[in-house]
Amino acid sequence: MIEHVYRRAADARGVSRVIVATDDTRIADAVRAFGGEAMMTRASHATGTDRLAEVATQLDCDVVINVQGDEPLVAPAMIEQAILPFGSDESLQMTSLRSPIRTEEDLHDPNVVKVVVDCHDFALYFSRAPIPWVRDTGGTAAIAAWRHIGLYGYRRAFLPQFAAMAPTALETLERLEQLRALGHGIKIKVLATSFEAIGVDTPADLARVEALMTAGVESGGSRRAPHSDG
Repeated sequence: MIEHVYRRAADARGVSRVIVATDDTRIADAVRAFGGEAMMTRASHATGTDRLAEVATQLDCDVVINVQGDEPLVAPAMIEQAILPFGSDESLQMTSLRSPIRTEEDLHDPNVVKVVVDCHDFALYFSRAPIPWVRDTGGTAAIAAWRHIGLYGYRRAFLPQFAAMAPTALETLERLEQLRALGHGIKIKVLATSFEAIGVDTPADLARVEALMTAGVESGGSRRAPHSDG
């Protein structure tokens, strides 16, 4: 899985370097075995963004994209989409993506993180609970509910600032690191995408992803051409 995600990230336009940041020597060894670059980090990081902040101190770039290793259906175009807003908004510190929730099961699944945004695509809140709650229909979303896709873009200079921020009560309650940024007043641009990604959080997720990959189905429901990375 990690090799597949690595190669997908490397295919994105605008990406000059792909690094797997980990505190597990088994993962680092596996990455180096297929010719990838791995960087060891401390094991004490509370979140992936905190881990990335350690790596960012050794990088010379303006924007860093955090692609989670358990998102094997990530498309290169999704990474490109997360990069794009930084070129037109110098004040922007964070970006991410969202896709429509299509089933009631996903709406109520706590492993599917939901997001609501304002009229300018900036996040208002992220939650594991079904949001928005539609009072007049007993909770069924009459408007589109959005799945948050766990792919982030950051200004590199912002990452040490994030790591220095105190965790917030909402971050701790929901177990969602992006709520630390919101809690400290950082705006997160969350762009709608036509692609979909499935995070592998459970054995059922793994089976679902394996079936899609066996069928040759990419994010967004399109079929992929044969690729040498398997």
